[in-house]
Amino acid sequence: MPRIIAIINGKGGVGKTTTAVNLAAALSEKTRVLLVDADPQGSASWWVERGEEKMGFDLSRNTDPKLLGRLRKVEGYEIVVVDTPPALRSEALAAVVASADYVVLPTPPAPMDLTVLIETVREAIMPVGTAHRVLLTRVDTRSLGEALEAQNTLLELGIPACNAFVRAYKAHERAALDGVPITKAKGKNAREAEADYRRVAEEIQRDWRK
Repeated sequence: MPRIIAIINGKGGVGKTTTAVNLAAALSEKTRVLLVDADPQGSASWWVERGEEKMGFDLSRNTDPKLLGRLRKVEGYEIVVVDTPPALRSEALAAVVASADYVVLPTPPAPMDLTVLIETVREAIMPVGTAHRVLLTRVDTRSLGEALEAQNTLLELGIPACNAFVRAYKAHERAALDGVPITKAKGKNAREAEADYRRVAEEIQRDWRK
């Protein structure tokens, strides 16, 4: 059976699809990966379909809760990454969480974003007991202290967070417009942005192997 990794947040605009696409790309360099776009907005599908070259992983668009509940039966892949809808009470999200082996919760470190994230963890993740980790995204390179404060806040609340975080670079927007993952992006700060997601992928893999 494949390992199911769900990318979740009850709020949009937090880097959820960026994380899903780039994690899938980084992980696909060593194993067969399927990215499932379960978000009705279809942002991941839009991103992948813009590109002229292969992303390194396969894509499936599916928002049917019944089918999403059978992700463990998917054959031919070692890892399935799911980009979920930003709706805490959706049937699709509940189906994915119930099937997931591991949940990644992207969020900017701003207090308002953290408040929504904490609600997401308490309402959607903790009751199920799925292994999870918060990923701080869109971190301002000029105020890294905000990210460290957010990590400490989560630690105090007993919510696990990645040590690695994703800094805010225009390279992420350019990669989406070009239809490539950050691992294949070009231009200013592309390698710094790539390094962030590679660190995240390595940390998550170490965590689930414990």
